[in-house]
Amino acid sequence: MKAAPVLRALGQFPNIRQTLVHTGQHYDAGMSDVFFRQLDMPEPDVNLSVGSGSQTQQTAEVMARFEPVVLERKPDWVVVYGDVNSTVAATLVCSKLLIPVAHVEAGLRSRDRTMPEEINRLVTDQLSDLLFTPSADGDDNLRREGVPQEKIHLVGNVMIDTLVRLLPQAVMPRDFEGLAPYLLVTLHRPANVDDLPWLRQMLAVLEEVSSDAHVLFPVHPRTSKRLTEAGALPAPNSKLRLLPPLPYLEFLALQRNAQAVITDSGGVQEETSYLGVPCLTVRENTERPITLTDGTNTLVGRDLARLRAELQRVLGGSSATPCTIPLWDGHAAERIAKVLVRSVLTG
Repeated sequence: MKAAPVLRALGQFPNIRQTLVHTGQHYDAGMSDVFFRQLDMPEPDVNLSVGSGSQTQQTAEVMARFEPVVLERKPDWVVVYGDVNSTVAATLVCSKLLIPVAHVEAGLRSRDRTMPEEINRLVTDQLSDLLFTPSADGDDNLRREGVPQEKIHLVGNVMIDTLVRLLPQAVMPRDFEGLAPYLLVTLHRPANVDDLPWLRQMLAVLEEVSSDAHVLFPVHPRTSKRLTEAGALPAPNSKLRLLPPLPYLEFLALQRNAQAVITDSGGVQEETSYLGVPCLTVRENTERPITLTDGTNTLVGRDLARLRAELQRVLGGSSATPCTIPLWDGHAAERIAKVLVRSVLTG
């Protein structure tokens, strides 16, 4: 969702040649192949096929497999996205080979170093040569950490570029037409789903709430495994429905029409804020504070009593009115492309 609009924007410059590298960190067909199709992205030029592993194993494997690609292709710039292991791994390789790096979605901070993503963000931003931020708080964070102002570019949110372009195609899946009201749930962070007692309690809360509204829960592969281990599966006649991972367009349609979304995902916090849908985030912190101040996001932490209370408030019709977040306008990738092309051409 982040790379697609930038690839498209750079494609408008005929003197720029792009190589798309898929690390294979997300290798499940339901979380990879279908996204390439729906986002109208070209087939990757290189697939590193890294697969799963521990944080360290995955990072090291990406580094080992990415370095030969860089040495062979000799890029002028490498663009990395977000905060996953692939992001920091590619950045480390390029830093050692003296290849400039541009980081899209720079400057986000949760200030929680128990999150692997936070370490990835900190390292990537210190080593990057161009830092493209989605909101002004990102600029503030980077300046506070000593990043020179000339490296920082406030461009807006590329996730919203993809949302704006594809929202007209986001048609409600036939199985859920006319279903209302309903809540949408996503959970995937290890701190939540690997805590089996908490996960069992969370399912109990969702079962309880399903007496007032349908609950649709597309289940991440990691979460599916943990639910089975925890024995936390809904009853056959329950209004809590566990679903397979959904393609982007179907998930976007469900987000747009939901009474509220319960999540631990960063991207969902952004999308719901743009869509004006209440979002309850089951985390103690967020690297996207603008979704709290200007969006529709509420941090409930892992406090399930508070989650219950917030759900009752939302189901009762009380929700925040979002503001328009600056530069979340569908044109962030165009701003990124202009800066990148200028940097490539000036050396």
